[in-house]
Amino acid sequence: MLISGCSSSDDGRNNNPNLVDINFQYRINIESAEFNQLQFPGNQVPIYYEGVGIGGVVVYNVNNDLYLAYELSDPNHVPDQTCPGMTMNGIEATCSCEGNVYNIITGEQVEGEGDYAMKAYRVEKNGRFLTISN
Repeated sequence: MLISGCSSSDDGRNNNPNLVDINFQYRINIESAEFNQLQFPGNQVPIYYEGVGIGGVVVYNVNNDLYLAYELSDPNHVPDQTCPGMTMNGIEATCSCEGNVYNIITGEQVEGEGDYAMKAYRVEKNGRFLTISN
């Protein structure tokens, strides 16, 4: 069963000149202590491991069947060393450099300026495991 946070229209998500397309695959056990918040709908966990996305990934449990994953680099500027990935506050991701704010359920920008929505990644659930990939 493939569960994805992508819509049928990827306008604003693909062809973003600010975020490179990198290939990665990361598997998490939602029953582990580190990720057990993902067992409950409405919870999210940011993942900031090297090789997982560009500047990290946030995973959100919509309803135990649907999980969403988004890049934590602001899609409306090029990531660099002076501007870390976005930080989470509830269901919003905020860029401390630009002040842009995004909703992690829709990926859409809710405050700030820019043309791009958050970069969505694929999420596949298999039992207690989630695989996030691009």
